[in-house]
Amino acid sequence: MPRPRFLPDNFTLGLLASVALASLLPCQGQTAVWLEHLTQLAIAVLFFLHGAKLSRQAVVAGMTHWRLHLCVLAATFVLFPLLGLVLQPLLQTLTTPALALGVLYLCLLPSTVQSSIAFVSVAGGNVPAAICSATASNLAGIALTPLLVGWLLVRGEGGMHAGSASGIVYQLLLPFIAGQVLRPWLGGWVARHKPLLRAVDQGAILLVVYTAFSAAVINGLWHSLPLPALGGLLLTCTLLLALLLLTTTLLGRQLGFNREDRITLLFCGSKKSLASGVPMAKVLFAGQPMGAIVLPLMLFHQLQLMVCAVLAQRLAAAGKQG
Repeated sequence: MPRPRFLPDNFTLGLLASVALASLLPCQGQTAVWLEHLTQLAIAVLFFLHGAKLSRQAVVAGMTHWRLHLCVLAATFVLFPLLGLVLQPLLQTLTTPALALGVLYLCLLPSTVQSSIAFVSVAGGNVPAAICSATASNLAGIALTPLLVGWLLVRGEGGMHAGSASGIVYQLLLPFIAGQVLRPWLGGWVARHKPLLRAVDQGAILLVVYTAFSAAVINGLWHSLPLPALGGLLLTCTLLLALLLLTTTLLGRQLGFNREDRITLLFCGSKKSLASGVPMAKVLFAGQPMGAIVLPLMLFHQLQLMVCAVLAQRLAAAGKQG
């Protein structure tokens, strides 16, 4: 039986349940220590499997359309951070310092892969280019996001500490490289077991969200987070998404891209990856108030899915009429 259009999917319900469980029954003491180790292991396995899944041939084949890929990367790692910085005065007024930090962090993340490609496909865009652009964004994000966090946030209260670099290497980069090296032997198995990868992917995120919000609740997150700040966060995330959708649309027209490439730029250049962002935050902001840092990303993630789902359907209908 098909799911009603506006009913949240199971993963969204899982995220909400994780936040609710952490709010009512936060993990503490030895349980929190064991869950912390389990979370670190899950993140390493997640990046290992992504390394084993990624096809280098797909990246090489798509690199011929370099103008489109550069535009997607520029929107993801230049335009987004600039807007995040420009919106900081508004954020400081409407939200809390931790939420403002979280918004700037989400602006430094790579684009999504699965949802970007899915929306491009539904809307009638250039799917091979979308695969290459989204993949390149995620590959670049493994290096660029930590560098941008260290550069832009190092002076702030949530900046990277000395152990973050080693955490990135051991928890993210080395497992990913190991997966790439073992891809000739494991790639086929991973491709045949996509539900396993999805389970590890979503399970790692749910673990991080639960442990992060548990620590935040124990430290008084909901007591120190006023309702107007949440409203300000929603307004800011909506404005950020609207600006990116508008800018990527205008940029595609200015550069003379055809309809299919404009659709690819629109969807790949306006997304931020929850799957990459939450595990990375666990490493980059170890010891920091993680709950408030990942909350903007979770909210933006839901906004981009709902808005782009409607937009993709409208573009598909317009393409059939044209």
